[in-house]
Amino acid sequence: MKECHWCHSNLIKKQNHTVYWELPDGTNAISIEETPSIYCSDCEMIYQEDEIVKEIEDQLFLIDTKKLAKQVTYKELMNQPRLLKKNYFDFTS
Repeated sequence: MKECHWCHSNLIKKQNHTVYWELPDGTNAISIEETPSIYCSDCEMIYQEDEIVKEIEDQLFLIDTKKLAKQVTYKELMNQPRLLKKNYFDFTS
């Protein structure tokens, strides 16, 4: 069973939450609704798993962010057409 990254409690559950993300060029921030998140009942921390963070950051790097509304859902963000097939500047994988 997974545990909270912050307090190590086992009282976590997956939920969708609104998150705020700075665009890669630093010019603006957007609201991303219905983002897959983890909620801990013990410490009340809400956070996103590393895989979700990477998906959001990669997608924002690969799309034309000037066409994004200030508020989108996670699904709408991930369905935006990409300018590149992958993040060629990501050397972690």
